[in-house]
Amino acid sequence: MNQFEYFFQCPHCWEQISMLIDSSQNQQHYIEDCEVCCNPIQLNFRIEADAITDFSAKIVQ
Repeated sequence: MNQFEYFFQCPHCWEQISMLIDSSQNQQHYIEDCEVCCNPIQLNFRIEADAITDFSAKIVQ
């Protein structure tokens, strides 16, 4: 399993945070709490050739 660290800005507190991305699945959608403010973030991303080609981090509605 290939993992790499990806940095992005939390849509709640605007702090830069990071997460480990598992590149074994091409497309992933899930909710994870911000490590700074603990609010839930909806994460959606697509991976091609071990690189993120599409990424979004949104406030959970």
